[in-house]
Amino acid sequence: MKELTTEEEWKSAFPVMKQLRTQLDLDTYLALVSESVQKEGYRMIALCNQKEIVALCGYMPMITLYNGKFIWVCELITDSRHRSKGHGKILLDYVQQWAIDNDYPIVSLSSGLQRIDAHRFYEEKMEYEKVSYVYLKKI
Repeated sequence: MKELTTEEEWKSAFPVMKQLRTQLDLDTYLALVSESVQKEGYRMIALCNQKEIVALCGYMPMITLYNGKFIWVCELITDSRHRSKGHGKILLDYVQQWAIDNDYPIVSLSSGLQRIDAHRFYEEKMEYEKVSYVYLKKI
């Protein structure tokens, strides 16, 4: 497990992140990660097999009137060649422990409607509750 904190490390994670965030090119990705780290407290962790990144998680602490203090999981992705090996659970367990250690009582995330396998993972293996829909309007 390694926290990625430099542009070079973020760049090395891009091939895996691109599997989830297909709309991003490298320059846009690096700019968004940098700004999110600086302004929002975004953190990115990688699970590595030797030096190869096999899974990533991006998360940030937040406060809203709905949840109070909580951690928002922005991204969770395992490289397509390394799925179903427990990597997602390891990353979410890490985030949950980080939340406990830093006094955040809730971990929350959203998942695309088409990601049926991910929903099963969150609900059955990780014991997350489905509590709402997320709506989006592009303007």
